[in-house]
Amino acid sequence: MAHQDDPKPGRRDFLYIAAGAVGAVGVAGVTWPLINQLNPDASVLALASIEFDLSGIEVGQSVTIKWRGLPVFVRNRTPEEIAEAKAVPMSDLKDPATDEQRTKPGHEQWLIMIANCTHLGCIPVGDSGDYNGWACPCHGSQFDTAGRIRKGPAPTNLVLPPYEFISDTLVKIG
Repeated sequence: MAHQDDPKPGRRDFLYIAAGAVGAVGVAGVTWPLINQLNPDASVLALASIEFDLSGIEVGQSVTIKWRGLPVFVRNRTPEEIAEAKAVPMSDLKDPATDEQRTKPGHEQWLIMIANCTHLGCIPVGDSGDYNGWACPCHGSQFDTAGRIRKGPAPTNLVLPPYEFISDTLVKIG
């Protein structure tokens, strides 16, 4: 019997390749929407960074603004609050951080932090607690005038968002 070493591609080979190609396109068509839905929403992208004018906040006053759907505390601290925060020994803190690490150089009076308790995400109440900072009414976490955890179940300090000062009265968050 004669044997041919160079077989010619036939109709069956073409059908295998065509079926594989159609299957690959179908799998890609199904998985692309599933992957694409993981991208951020347009409203989130629109709030990726905000600029906030600090000129209307008096010394000792706090305001709450919204950034990326989260509440953010902006506090113009008094000199007494700054001195009190700097005087705390690091050994007294559950999550040690100096006051200088929690503020920007030249703008120490401004404390900007995300207003969610690091325990379960509640919003702490300002000017309250044993340390004259913030206290979480739900579970009793207490934060000092630099937003550092001092007492209660919260494991870490209040989170600082990325921010920079554009001018003395304008801050960009995000």
